[in-house]
Amino acid sequence: MSRGRVHFIGVGGSGMSAVARLIAARGYDVSGSDRGESAYFRALRDAGMDVRVGHDPALVDGAVAVVVSTAIRESNPELARARELGIDVWHRSEALVRALEGQRIIAVAGTHGKTTTSAMVAHVLHHCGIDASYAIGARVFGIEGAVAGGYAGTAGIAVVEADESDGSFLRYDVDVAILTNVEPDHLDYYGTVEAMEKAFASFAAAAARLVVCADDSLAVRIAEASGHAARDVVTYGHATDANVLVADSTLTRDGVTYESALSMPGEHNRLNAAAAWIAATQVGADPGQAAAALATFAGTGRRYQLRGMVGDVKVIDDYAHHPTEVTAVLQSAREAGVGRMVVLFQPALFSRTQAHSANFAHALSIADADVVIAGVHGDREDPIEGVNSQLIADQMESVPGSTVTVVEDLADAAEVAAGLVRAGDTVLTVGSGTVTLAADWVLASLERRLLGDGVVGVNAAAHDEVADNTVADAGVAE
Repeated sequence: MSRGRVHFIGVGGSGMSAVARLIAARGYDVSGSDRGESAYFRALRDAGMDVRVGHDPALVDGAVAVVVSTAIRESNPELARARELGIDVWHRSEALVRALEGQRIIAVAGTHGKTTTSAMVAHVLHHCGIDASYAIGARVFGIEGAVAGGYAGTAGIAVVEADESDGSFLRYDVDVAILTNVEPDHLDYYGTVEAMEKAFASFAAAAARLVVCADDSLAVRIAEASGHAARDVVTYGHATDANVLVADSTLTRDGVTYESALSMPGEHNRLNAAAAWIAATQVGADPGQAAAALATFAGTGRRYQLRGMVGDVKVIDDYAHHPTEVTAVLQSAREAGVGRMVVLFQPALFSRTQAHSANFAHALSIADADVVIAGVHGDREDPIEGVNSQLIADQMESVPGSTVTVVEDLADAAEVAAGLVRAGDTVLTVGSGTVTLAADWVLASLERRLLGDGVVGVNAAAHDEVADNTVADAGVAE
């Protein structure tokens, strides 16, 4: 028997669709709306949920609750109708708490690496025979029966990507908390760096057990201030005093070394893998089996995701939206031996662009690369006077073999980026907004230019599905 209908506003977002699936598994009927279709939206519709394009106040009539994310404004007609009728309004994180009631929660927090680390935990647990639930802000490849970023398991264990952008990560009753790293971000919400750090400290203090990157000094300081006894904290990294020592293809704990080769490039991913391994073993996974499982991790949507090839040109899409993340993904590409790059970057949020323009400029000032910067994706924010993509370009260093071009319109930027491509190049579309759409546009342009009209030449790892993060949900899952 149904527990009533819960309506999701913005249901096509990566995070919202995951929660919708878990709420449905708890016995609720689910309906939802969004301003456009996404892969997540269609997956929910295919699963029998009543999801519709467009916002109509009548859709909330009869619902027992309405779920919103921080991106939904009070002026939304469906939210306004829910307020008028006195219907309960749940934030996405509150709905997730209800959906996971009674389960042991592994929550992954940090400025960078949350999605990949969460997906690694889920993958390792499933590989070890632990049927864990999860709510992650991207599709997790390779888990049977998984749809988008949401999966309802039977093990009584749940993996949650804990979003700090709006403070909602403090809602969860956490068994194992992972703290990947901490850097100033989301100051549009927190106001000050001190307030942001205090929120992370509260998150750490509330968890029963804590897994912390020993290489990140601020994360370590927060862990030390959390009040946890030493036995409740496990550190990982390259620091000599870390509990788990990370090397290129091994993890060592208490004198025992485990092979843990990864198919994904990047030192940041080796650290993410260590955190996932620790958390998985803390809830019952066999250490050796868990380490071996990391080698079969297939990744997630929009995290260094190969979107297709035209001839010998690769197009890779990545969600990096903070200077540290942009640096990491470009370094990972170099480590993978991609050679010359064409980088199409779309800054996300005016406040972040204003705060980090110089750091973005530094991250994008790389050798042997043509950089195209599209206009700022404002998402939930109104424009700030004087803050635009040219602000980043003006601070970029002059690097031999590299160029920078600002093209405000994203579709035009994609066409410019495709026009810069030479044989053997790698194109990266980078950012948390609608830039993911540009990956397909670049592929189409390359097909026309390099292979000629009517010639099929794309070898697309994900070209048979629409981008994981479309206009409907861009920027929602930070």
